[in-house]
Amino acid sequence: MATFRLQGSKVLAVSMAGDAVKAKNGSMVAYDGQMAFKKMSGGGEGLRGMVARRLTGEQMEVMEVRGQGTCWFADRASEINLVSLHGDKLWVEASNLLCTDAGLRTGTTFTGMRGGATGNGLFTTTVEGTGQAAIMSDGPAVVLRVTPQYPLQVDPGAYIAHQGNLQQHFQSGVTFRTLMGEGGGEAFQIRFEGDGLVYVQPSERNTIGGDV
Repeated sequence: MATFRLQGSKVLAVSMAGDAVKAKNGSMVAYDGQMAFKKMSGGGEGLRGMVARRLTGEQMEVMEVRGQGTCWFADRASEINLVSLHGDKLWVEASNLLCTDAGLRTGTTFTGMRGGATGNGLFTTTVEGTGQAAIMSDGPAVVLRVTPQYPLQVDPGAYIAHQGNLQQHFQSGVTFRTLMGEGGGEAFQIRFEGDGLVYVQPSERNTIGGDV
């Protein structure tokens, strides 16, 4: 299995000994040794995955990197976070997924309320199995714990990913900025309940909620 390590906070180094990884297309910045690069259709899920992603609007351009040596990945100076999976599942926005072990399965799933972020529709990308994944954020990501006693409300523009046994609910009408008496803010929030982790970034994408 390939070995993932961070060099600084914005570059991912992956050491391979005949292994392969799936990475965001065009994210390779350097490599040593012998590497082969192959663009994959449908986010690495073949024709069926390509059709599903076209229908859902969850865009994901992926390449397979295989070889002997080390390959370095980065994307627009984004901060990178490593997530270890042990037979479980990660839900992540396609635009925030940088690299995964080739053995991890990726897919597209209906979430019922992930329409808060422009262009992401009501669907999100899933990564499951055993291995490592690298996710990106605009600024240093914060990992927040959700427990049955302490549910969490998240601005959909700041949401990156989540894992664990969590249920999501889409809320509208009440915003952080409205409560503070300010004139602008998000008209929608995501409420997470259960037991798991939520990754958020200190920067917001534009959302369909608009100003309130």
